This record gives sequence, C-alpha cells and structure tokens, in this order.
Amino acid sequence: MAKKAAAKNQKGFEETLWDSANKLRGSVESAEYKHVVLSLIFLKFISDKFEARKQQLVAEYGADSDFLDMVDFYTMENVFYLPEDARWSHILTHAKQDGLALIIDSAMNTVEKNNKSLVGALPDNYFSRLDLDASKLASLIDTINNIDTIANDCELSEQDVVGRVYEYFLGKFAASEGQRGGEFYTPKCVVTLITEMLEPYSGKIYDPCCGSGGMFVQSLKFIEAHQGNQKAVSIYGQEYAGTTRKLAKMNLAIRGISGNLGEVAGDTFFKDQHPDLKADYIMANPPFNQSKWRQDSELTDDPRWRDYEVPPVGNANYGWIMHMIARLSRTGTAGFVLANGSMSSNTNAEGTIRQQIIEDDLVECMIALPGQLFYTTQIPVCLWFLTNSKLANPEKGYRKRSGETLFIDARNMGSMISRKQKELTTDDIAEIARTYHAWRGEEKDGTYEDKAGYCKSASFEEIKANDFVLTPGRYVGAAEVEDDGIPFETKMTELTEKLAEQFAESAKLEAQIKVNLKGLGYEL
Repeated sequence: MAKKAAAKNQKGFEETLWDSANKLRGSVESAEYKHVVLSLIFLKFISDKFEARKQQLVAEYGADSDFLDMVDFYTMENVFYLPEDARWSHILTHAKQDGLALIIDSAMNTVEKNNKSLVGALPDNYFSRLDLDASKLASLIDTINNIDTIANDCELSEQDVVGRVYEYFLGKFAASEGQRGGEFYTPKCVVTLITEMLEPYSGKIYDPCCGSGGMFVQSLKFIEAHQGNQKAVSIYGQEYAGTTRKLAKMNLAIRGISGNLGEVAGDTFFKDQHPDLKADYIMANPPFNQSKWRQDSELTDDPRWRDYEVPPVGNANYGWIMHMIARLSRTGTAGFVLANGSMSSNTNAEGTIRQQIIEDDLVECMIALPGQLFYTTQIPVCLWFLTNSKLANPEKGYRKRSGETLFIDARNMGSMISRKQKELTTDDIAEIARTYHAWRGEEKDGTYEDKAGYCKSASFEEIKANDFVLTPGRYVGAAEVEDDGIPFETKMTELTEKLAEQFAESAKLEAQIKVNLKGLGYEL
C-alpha cells in the first residue's frame, strides 16, 4: 500500500510545480524565464547536496572541525563546495528583502568561482538584468523550495526528483517557445528510441549539437536501467548557443555526470571542439535544413569531407552527416534525426554524397518517424543510423549485414498526447528497437523477418535500383489487409445499394437548390 500511495503522490508533481512557477512569470518571455527557473532549481539541488555532506563531516569530525570548510572534503564525494553566501539557505533568508536579484546573481557568481567544472554553466548577472518583480521572485523561491517535501512524499532521492523536474521543465519550456524551443530540446521519446537502438554501454558518446544534453542524460539512464557501469562511458559534446550550453552543463551536473562540452560554445563546423575525437556512439538532432551555414568559399577543403563531394551551401544536412562520419570510431555507430528530404534530395551534391555513403556501406538502418513529434516543426522527420562496421560486435554473434540496409516505416506509430502533439509509446519504442536488434542477429531479440508495410532488409542492388533513395516507404511496401470473411459479391451488393441511396439524396438536394434559386430570381 505504501508503494501505491507513493506512486499516487508522484503523479503530476512536476506539473504542479510547473503551474506554480509559470504563474509567476509575469511579463518575462519564456526564453528568458527558463534560465531563471532552471538555474534556481540547480542552486537548490547543489546546496542540498552540500548541506548533506557537511552534516556527514560534522558527525564524523565535530561541528568545530576545520574540515567543514575544506573544499577537498566535498569534491572527493562529487559535491560542489559552496561558501555561505552561495547557499540556498542564504537565498531563503533574504527572499523577502530588497536586492534579492543581486543576492542571487552574487551567489551564482560565487558558485562558479569556487567550482571550476561549473565555469560558464550559470547565468551571469541574469536576475538583476531582467528586473524581475521582487515578490514574484520570492514566491518562485518558495515554490522551488517545495522540492524537499516532494522528495520525502514520493520516497525518491532528491537527485531523482530534481532530475525529473528539470527534464519536465525543459520539455514544457520547449513547447511554450515553439520554433525556438528546438534549439535546446529533443522530444524524450525520440531520444529514448535512439538510445535503445544504440545501447551505449561503454565507450565515448558524442553529440555535436547537444542542446540541453538530453542525449547524454538518456544514455546514462539506459546504463543504469541495465545495471551497467556509468564510469565505462565518457561524454563529449558541443553547443553553438551559449545560454543553451549552460542548460546542458547544469543538466549533467544535477545527475552527477562529468562531460567534456569543449572550452566554449561554438559552431561545430567552424570551431570544432573535438577535432581528434573518434566516438563509439554519436547521437544527435542537428538543426533541420539549416541554410546559409557557410559561404561558397568556406570549408571547401575541410578534411571532414575530403572523401566526398563538398556539401551544398544552402542546406547543412549533409555537412552534419559527414561531420559525424568523420568522428566515428572504426566500429562506431551514429543515430541522428534529420528532415525527410535528406533521404531523397538530389539538390546540388546531396544525391551524389548519399550514393557515396551507400556505396561505402555505411547506412545500417533508416526509420521514417510519425509526424507531430516535435514542438518546433510539423515537417516529417527520419532517423539515420550509420556505422563503420556492420559486424560491430562479432563476439556477440551478430549476423553480418554487409551490403544490406534495414528500412523501418514507423509513420503509423505513436499516440496523440495533446491536440497538436504526438509521442512514441513505450511499446512502439520497444518494437522498433527489437526489430533492429533482431536484424543485427542479437539472439535475445529473436529472428528477424521482413514485414510488409513495416520493415524490409534491402540489398545494395535494390537501393541502387531505387536511385539511392533511402525513404523506407519505397522498400517496405503496403501492409497486408486482413480478410474480413465477407464475400466480394455481398460487399458489392451492399455498396451498390448505399451508392443508390446517396444518388437519390443528391437528386433531392439538387432539386431543392433549384427551387431556392428560382425563388431568388435565378434559374438554372
């Protein structure tokens, strides 16, 4: 009964917090407000971790021990050291006083000064600059302070609760920002699907356009769910927008994840933070159909596409594809989202590049996703899975699939969760991942078979015959229609009778319209 009660308490607590926090927004734009809310959640969390560690030291060495203010005694337990004026308790004490925004900005600045790994992670003089209403800011602090109560009621660790709240808020802010929200957030179901396909148990994980770090977080969740070792993976990423990079650093820190996001925010094409990286797993959601990403004379001799045609100026899709191929290890696999046009476009050099990639036997799997998954766009999207070795793990007995590509049409999957939004269900994700792993020959997922309308293992010759187009619908065909057992003659009789009724009704309506028109002085 206790577990059922806890589950009931868990339901909707993120939404309750969101509603409370969002009511306090006032005139502040969502794009700005998310940094206010998420940075305060982060400060609350690291403060609580600090206080818990401090109490451990008091119990072990006494309240007067010099160890209480020694940074190493905190960092050794992956806890950030916070001077007194950077702690949540200090913020709470001054929450009803003038100058609260300045106090918070000062606390954020102090946190960064005392923790090198957080440099560039927190807002810089954000609260003072926004000129937030003092009473609303104080109420927001009270709302966030309730996370303690939630953790106790739900019988969850505070890290679990804060992680869930942070993830939920990221999604809600992305939804409220519309087009701009896509700069930092990929729908959770899409991230989960990529993770379940790649199974990043160990090695280097890389996201060249990491947004708020969702791919990394889901990877670590996968490892935890499968009783793996989080220390067996290392995180590498890059993000163009400085404010979004801050979200990613906080998102990782909340979960105790150490990641290398480069020295600064920067354009992956022009300021690559990891030029020598060879990643085992690449997971990404690049900007869709990014135009004007370079000038005609720029990056023409870039080593990332020295084996291919130079990607066109008007669309960065193939620039992203070739960047990821260049960063893959010898047995690495990449899974990433692109607009559907990437599967068939022949604009400029795109068709030629796609043909070269297929001829190099890099395309392992293509998935057509349902529409309405993204907050930012209604255009249909797909998943690409590329690998440098279609026999990535021979010790596991995977079947060799050289010269073959798996096509999955998942456009009819997913469920509507709102009037405009759809998501892949847990069962959908499990079915797609099972199909992929069975195709690779992993015994735990059974034997693979083509299924009309859903999946097809196509040979190089079949793809060549389709002009190197990678759209799954070209290969999977139409699903078989089940026979309902009604004889054809019976169906035709019923349909003919129904059609006769409709013709008769049409004639009656036509006659009535003529009468109405005649009454108005018009005749047909």
